[in-house]
Amino acid sequence: MSQTDIPVITVDGPSGVGKGTISQLLTRELDWHFLDSGALYRLTALAARRANLDFDDAGALADCARHLDVRFEPGEGELGIFLKNVEVTDAIRTEQAGNDASKVAAVPAVREALLQRQRDFQQAPGLIADGRDMGTTVFPNALCKIFLTASAEVRAERRYKQLKEKGFDANLHSLFAEISERDERDRNRSTSPLKPADDAVVVDTSNLGIDEVFEAVMAACRPALEKYGQ
Repeated sequence: MSQTDIPVITVDGPSGVGKGTISQLLTRELDWHFLDSGALYRLTALAARRANLDFDDAGALADCARHLDVRFEPGEGELGIFLKNVEVTDAIRTEQAGNDASKVAAVPAVREALLQRQRDFQQAPGLIADGRDMGTTVFPNALCKIFLTASAEVRAERRYKQLKEKGFDANLHSLFAEISERDERDRNRSTSPLKPADDAVVVDTSNLGIDEVFEAVMAACRPALEKYGQ
């Protein structure tokens, strides 16, 4: 079996729709590999900021992306993420890291630098790919494509609750503004804008619990999985 024949399920959508949770549930259900593509952009942004790079310097950002010294370590809870052997799991989940990631993701040279790195995650027996352009650009021939969505208000409330539970200060109004700004930037960037693939199944998670979202996603993927023989 060639690499391109290995099945992929893509889970795309903006921040706060439950992509990470659903993707990891799918990973455990199918016992496949997992790609958190957003982490690669957040890592690039964090590395660039720590190196005091100019975020308007596309060449420097792309070079930073190409030479990321990162590793992912599965744990009992969330994935452990390390940059230059320093754990940055929490550091890349801050609002600043998210906004910085959205900025570097809008740079075509950065997206090109990370494209093959993402495709290398396609390994047997299969891959769950979480991101914003997994189904449109990175894995256009995916076995099944899911696009999760939710209103900006709901997503801001989810993020606010998440930050408070982790002991961080948070302002709901600021979170809503930041999410709306990020959405606008992601949807209107020239390269791989945030949008559902033409053949994606769109699931609105605004009024659904995680279990309900997971059932809807599995129902959408089941026909393709059965056809594949999974």
